Amino acid sequence: MTGKIAFQGVPGAYSDLACRAAYPGMETLPRESFESAIAAVKEGQAALAMLPCENSLAGRVPDIHHMLPGSGLFVIGEHFQRVEHCLLGIEGATLSSIKRAHSHPVALGQVRRILRQMGLTPVVQADTAGSAEMIAQMGSIEDAAIASSLAAEIYGLKILKENVEDAAHNTTRFYVMAPKPIAPAPATPGLMTTFVFRVRNVPAALYKALGGFATNGVNMTKLESYMINGEFAATQFMCDVDGHPEQPGLRLALEELRFFSSEVRVLGVYPAAAFRARKD
Repeated sequence: MTGKIAFQGVPGAYSDLACRAAYPGMETLPRESFESAIAAVKEGQAALAMLPCENSLAGRVPDIHHMLPGSGLFVIGEHFQRVEHCLLGIEGATLSSIKRAHSHPVALGQVRRILRQMGLTPVVQADTAGSAEMIAQMGSIEDAAIASSLAAEIYGLKILKENVEDAAHNTTRFYVMAPKPIAPAPATPGLMTTFVFRVRNVPAALYKALGGFATNGVNMTKLESYMINGEFAATQFMCDVDGHPEQPGLRLALEELRFFSSEVRVLGVYPAAAFRARKD
């Protein structure tokens, strides 16, 4: 695929890295927020958007769950990006010269071991790649950034140490968003369906709504709940399940879900990432 793919962050961010890994033929388009990345697709400035939805250590990305249902975009794919943090410094900096490590608070929380071992003071910044850009501008051998190897390449920094994250399984999952849905054939193997629903405000509604997935043998890989419009009684759920809505098992499960729900809306049907097969 050609054209542009939008992401939230600055060049060298992990979302930028995910775009390049999943769509090497596309030009990456940095945007300052998730909203502006979505707007870039809706306004035709980009063909796709790469939006993070969850991380194996940090959990879900809550803003995405609120934005996607009303974004007007559709999920056409998923991508899993391994997060490999590097300790970056300017030319002349060494492991013994640095005293402070700058990065996003989530990234700093994922490298506690090396911060403790090296006696580095963590300094919170807005994002990982932005920290790398700042270190390049500061020119201090006592300051380093926790960011990606791509950020080192873009901002002319030296990698002082690779893979400094505490957990080797640190991985972020992304939704690939487009202005129109794709329509894979129901018999296509290895499909995923993402949808949102609201349960009726009656006793055991969620239990009854989800029962159809168990009785029809549908594997649910994700279920997230969040409030709508600040109302404690109004809860919306986002789900990822295996299969196509027209396959018999999932079709029956969705029919049962609709009986107990006030709204069910499919956000996309798309091929499961190869990463899932490796994890099975």
